[in-house]
Amino acid sequence: MSKRPQTIAEKILSKHSGSDCYADDFVLAKIDFCFGQDGTSSIIIDRFKELGKPKVFDKNKFCMVVDHNSPSPNLGVSAVHSKMRAFAKEEGVDLFDIGCGVCHQIIPEYGLVLPGYLVLGADSHTCTYGALGALSTGVGSTDLAIALASGMNWFKVPQTIKINLKGKLGRGVFAKDLVLYVTGFLGANGATYKAIEFYGPAIDNLDMDGRFTIANMAVEVGAKCAFLPVDKKTLSWLKKRTKSKINPVKADKNAKYSQEIEIDVSKISPIVSAPHSPDNAKPIGELEGKVIQEGYLGTCTNGRLEDLKIAAKILKGRVVAKGIKFIVAPASSSIYLEALKLGLIETLVKSGAVMVAAGCGPCVGTHNGVPADGENVISTANRNFKGRMGNPNAFIYLASPATVAASVITGKITDPRRFLT
Repeated sequence: MSKRPQTIAEKILSKHSGSDCYADDFVLAKIDFCFGQDGTSSIIIDRFKELGKPKVFDKNKFCMVVDHNSPSPNLGVSAVHSKMRAFAKEEGVDLFDIGCGVCHQIIPEYGLVLPGYLVLGADSHTCTYGALGALSTGVGSTDLAIALASGMNWFKVPQTIKINLKGKLGRGVFAKDLVLYVTGFLGANGATYKAIEFYGPAIDNLDMDGRFTIANMAVEVGAKCAFLPVDKKTLSWLKKRTKSKINPVKADKNAKYSQEIEIDVSKISPIVSAPHSPDNAKPIGELEGKVIQEGYLGTCTNGRLEDLKIAAKILKGRVVAKGIKFIVAPASSSIYLEALKLGLIETLVKSGAVMVAAGCGPCVGTHNGVPADGENVISTANRNFKGRMGNPNAFIYLASPATVAASVITGKITDPRRFLT
């Protein structure tokens, strides 16, 4: 039992290291789960084999996901995918192959991450699982290989920022607008190597899809991880996916925070992040009317069922503007199937959308929807760095699924409130 009040990060790392630790301490901690994707697993496999370890530390606590290049766009990537399949067979570990979906959707869907877990992923948006109250963070492939061999790794206990989001989101304002606003408020380096604990009515009122969106973008302000409260909604979502015992971790009342912030979300309008940084966030009024050539709905940030629902609601009975490419990638095959049952895919396709395989789609820029020089893209992704979608001479604007849907109808950045009654 700790002698001093602790944050969530301090509690989880204390439990997993068997020590009483606090911010800025260094600990050696046992992990509960780790994974790689097809952009990082090749190096994980090589480094793992170089360690001379005959078997993974626990075959039930590791998986690989083919999502960044799904299906393969070239011979080199095909060789990587083949290498992953061979390693999965050799070691008896799970491999989620092409079409299964994005790692950050698949892993929670299968109940592989629970509240209080310590999770490492060879992908920067591993912080997504903070929506389930897990300490999850991205690491490099070599660090992941070490964790895969030993079941442990070194951690610096992060300081924690507490953010209270009070008030109610207005019409046409969604979780993505909220997190883009917070990203602009904190700045790209505003939470470097820190944890963020999100609280308040605005968080409580979000569904789980919205909460994953919030946690997903924590790394865009430099955060190591993020946490959202584990409440009845979280427990209900988890109980459909796991029979394991759920043990939520809460911060102590007098825990020490490096910073405490309060934001009234009722004053937030739809937000768009202009090129070339997610923290270049602006009220939509400042960018409305900007001509676009492409829209993208998907990614580990906003490719979930509620995202497809709001886009279909806006697009139903309407069509994508002439000359606009509108690409949609569901975050997982199960979301794809559910969207089919609900008629969402039919609505989107009839409007002029092009469906691609469940997975990362155009986000990374290796295939699917690479923009031409000078083109403007409005996307539900989490990043708009120069070259992010495969062309350093294109311009990416980040927005909510509602804003993307409204914008592809008009062919220019458009306030979604125009289409929401």
